[in-house]
Amino acid sequence: MTPRVTIHDVARTAGVSPATVSKVINGRYGVAHATSERVQAVIEELGYESSLVARSLRSHRTNVIGILVAEFEPFSAEILKGVSTAIDGTGYELLAYSGGDSVGSRAGWERRSLSRLSGTLIDGAIVVTPTVVDSGGTTPVVAIDPHAGPTGMPTVDSDNFSGGLTATEHLLSLGHRRIGFLGGRPDLESSRLREEGYRAALAAAGIDVDPALLRVADYRRDSARAPARELLTLPQRPTAIFAANDLSAIGTMDVAHDLGISVPDELSVIGFDNVPESALTSPPLTTVAQPIQEMGGEALRLLVGILDGTSDPGSHLRLPTELVVRASTAHPRA
Repeated sequence: MTPRVTIHDVARTAGVSPATVSKVINGRYGVAHATSERVQAVIEELGYESSLVARSLRSHRTNVIGILVAEFEPFSAEILKGVSTAIDGTGYELLAYSGGDSVGSRAGWERRSLSRLSGTLIDGAIVVTPTVVDSGGTTPVVAIDPHAGPTGMPTVDSDNFSGGLTATEHLLSLGHRRIGFLGGRPDLESSRLREEGYRAALAAAGIDVDPALLRVADYRRDSARAPARELLTLPQRPTAIFAANDLSAIGTMDVAHDLGISVPDELSVIGFDNVPESALTSPPLTTVAQPIQEMGGEALRLLVGILDGTSDPGSHLRLPTELVVRASTAHPRA
């Protein structure tokens, strides 16, 4: 393992004192131009980087923004892509941190993560789908799609109600009337709003919601299999299923395949998110696209503005959703 390059290594190689190297690193006066250039060349040659902790102790800033996720899965990975693109040119660096995937630590994971990183490693944080909206600290935080919805903290999310409405209207427009809904957990505002959109579309079409066609999953492919199987083995099974996220929709298609039910000939399936995996299923999944990468970029811009004093720390930005029609939905069999 290569030892970390220190300021003393730079000083020794450049033939100057550590104090001179410190002045060069921090842009302070009192160093000749030629000496400064020599020190900078040695820094580049040795690959020296000052410790974030040391940097924060000197200036009370690290110029690092943290993106905190419970786990790295398709949704959070797309958020990370958007943040990493938007951070270019801001003068900030990005630290991605997963702090909630260990057993028994999912609830309140963001507070534990912030307490570990704030003050010495990051200046501010973007927290993806936090379970607790109040961070309980002084570090500026922007939340993306918090479990409980926006409640005062600067937040970026998408129009989940409109997306649920659009998904169900698409199935209705194809002629489906017996439409199942596979939701996320009941405590998630995004799942509640998507179901509300589903119910509103059915009501507008004059169709009563059948409780037998409603099931709860966990926004995960594996956990969607059991409730999807329940729906698909009903005596009068649905002709279409709206799954509240793409992973649940893909899990539903897995079960349909296992049961010998053809998609879309015998069952239409629509998801929500438009993660990259949705285009790779067989058949490709019709879905409602959240602008996930844009959500990450907007959260980054909002946080930088808060750090720089140019953004409203109580901002809430809601982005539109869009229907993406692929091959997993079709007219019901006559």
